[in-house]
Amino acid sequence: MTEIEKKLAQTVAKQFDETLSDLEDLIRIPSVSWPAFEQKHVFESATAVAKLLEQTGIFDEVDVRQSLEGDTDKLGHPAVVARKSPKNGKPTVLLYAHHDVQPPGDPEDWESPPFVPTRKGDRLYGRGASDDKAGIISHLAAIRALSEVIGDLDVGIAVFIEGEEEWASKSFGNFLRDNKELLTADAIIVADSDNWDEETPGLTVALRGAVAVNVTVETLDRASHSGMFGGAVPDAMMATIRLLDTLWDENGSVAIAGYKSADLDVPEYDEQQLRQESGLLNGVTPIGTGEILSRLWAKPAITITGIDAPDIANASNTITPKVTVRISSRVAPGQDADEAAQALKTHLLENVPFGAKITFGEFDNGQPVLIDTAGWAAKKMREAMKLAWQKDPIDIGIGGSIPFIAELVSEFPDAQILVTGVEDPDSRAHSPNESQHLGVLQKAILTEALFLADLNES
Repeated sequence: MTEIEKKLAQTVAKQFDETLSDLEDLIRIPSVSWPAFEQKHVFESATAVAKLLEQTGIFDEVDVRQSLEGDTDKLGHPAVVARKSPKNGKPTVLLYAHHDVQPPGDPEDWESPPFVPTRKGDRLYGRGASDDKAGIISHLAAIRALSEVIGDLDVGIAVFIEGEEEWASKSFGNFLRDNKELLTADAIIVADSDNWDEETPGLTVALRGAVAVNVTVETLDRASHSGMFGGAVPDAMMATIRLLDTLWDENGSVAIAGYKSADLDVPEYDEQQLRQESGLLNGVTPIGTGEILSRLWAKPAITITGIDAPDIANASNTITPKVTVRISSRVAPGQDADEAAQALKTHLLENVPFGAKITFGEFDNGQPVLIDTAGWAAKKMREAMKLAWQKDPIDIGIGGSIPFIAELVSEFPDAQILVTGVEDPDSRAHSPNESQHLGVLQKAILTEALFLADLNES
């Protein structure tokens, strides 16, 4: 390590208690961006993030802004933006993360309250601890370390902390266009992905896209007595179950005409590792065919993430007239998400049983992405990862989606995209008992500080 690199490592370690305290403060804000939740907390979160950025003292401008959702007159959730202009011909790097979080789910499934940050061993638990408030903190802590070690920076730094990533980024495209001058950069770091494990960094090169929609199945115009009409009249739940079963083949692979797979090289990953990282119960078999990581990174998937129907506490002896389900589909890299959405809709219409009535809500589509990592930015990021982690990084795919990356590529075609992350296979993002591994966080911070220092000095 050079003298600057050694000082950065020492400074990141010295500041780490302050870093964790700031992360815990952000976790305490229940900034769920879904419409059913109190939206004042999303504004509170944006304000808190803006204050942290202002306190670094390096930015020419820090602001909280909103843009319209698509072609509507509705404002999207608040995002935080900041910019420090470059000097002496140095490049500008845009740092992205998001301050909104997923709903907590059933509190009974949590071992500690979801919005009470709780340290246990080498992990910090809480909703947003990893996805993606740790991403915000990794940017913030890297900037703090750079400021202390180097002082006045020549490298340009822009920041975009989104407030609606967990609710489909509905104003994202407009926000990029409205703030293009502020956000324009030579490289973009998206700190919202995974690492191979707690000891091995990952640089994400492929992401599946997403198609999600609410589907309602109706068979009656009112609930009817199940004893009087059961056996002759189909209930909506029966029709829904029969319909949903057509989405998969006998192996659990997606069985929708028009859905495609990608051809990606994948690292070794066995069933035992899948069981450990996913929580697959003993005796439950994996689904799909082919290499496991190919199923996770390069093939489509369908999950039913929610059902609206009478709950057991209100299960009277009636035939259910209407059921609504949330279908979440992952789209392989290389396939257009809108094409996949149409294929899903066509399949459901063609396979609905008993002539049941089927209606669709609004489709939420996000494009899959194959990221070009052949440029100078990826080379320098891999070098920084190796230095910070003392281990060569692995190029990885992600089964989940970061749909807005396609919009970043479209709006900033000359910028090099780097998808990094603070998560590891046990972070449990979106799930109960989400957590952030503290060692991973410290190495992620150092990685970014080393990367920015390299650009500043070279």
